[in-house]
Amino acid sequence: MVVPIGNADRLVSGLAGTYDAGDRIPRHCHESAQLIYATSGVMTVRTDAGRWVVPSQRAVWVPPLEDHSIRMSGSVEMRTVYVRADRIKGLSKSCAVVHVSPLLREIILRIVGFRSPLERNSRESRLAAVFLDEIRAAEQMPLHLPVPSDPRLQRITESLRQAPGNQNTLAQWAAVAGASERTLARLFADQTGLTFGQWRQQARLLAGLELLALGQSVTSVALDLGYESPSAFINMFRAALGTSPGKYFSTRDC
Repeated sequence: MVVPIGNADRLVSGLAGTYDAGDRIPRHCHESAQLIYATSGVMTVRTDAGRWVVPSQRAVWVPPLEDHSIRMSGSVEMRTVYVRADRIKGLSKSCAVVHVSPLLREIILRIVGFRSPLERNSRESRLAAVFLDEIRAAEQMPLHLPVPSDPRLQRITESLRQAPGNQNTLAQWAAVAGASERTLARLFADQTGLTFGQWRQQARLLAGLELLALGQSVTSVALDLGYESPSAFINMFRAALGTSPGKYFSTRDC
């Protein structure tokens, strides 16, 4: 379903929203592209291609006409910038989680506060141009979980999404899926770009982000996700995101 937005004729326009934990925005799309930014809380964005988990200080880029839904983990303060479809040359044609620099953050908040039409060569129009430059330069974050198309893999990945702490080996899943271990390994690589072990670790990382956003302790999350100790989970988290869970969630934007 294509959802119209106000001020769709502008180069950029902004919208602010507040959501409670567990709130959902149903599947929809816009004719404009979007940068969806959470100043607090964690959002999970789903499309046919996969799942993107978006913690605070990160944003997700959604191209025009990309069907997506959003689920909130924790209370979420959302700021969305819409970009007219004819002005996104050089920007990603698929969804991506990007790092929000202090400069990009301030520009997002300013655009959300725009109240008058953007006039050519105005301060606002120049700020919009800088916004697009910052999006092009923004570092993409490894917070995507691809969805395979093969029904046998989908049974496995959906089970792991529901229970990311499941410890079954690929050989054990082969018996459930009705395919050989070798076939499943090849399909994982072909359809997700990841090995089975890499996919499961990514699923655990994203599930951990959602659980931590809800206020669960690192120890509880580590055990729920099948790690033998909190330190094992912390090491995986630090290897993926460059810092510990505590430091990752210690800063909250206003």
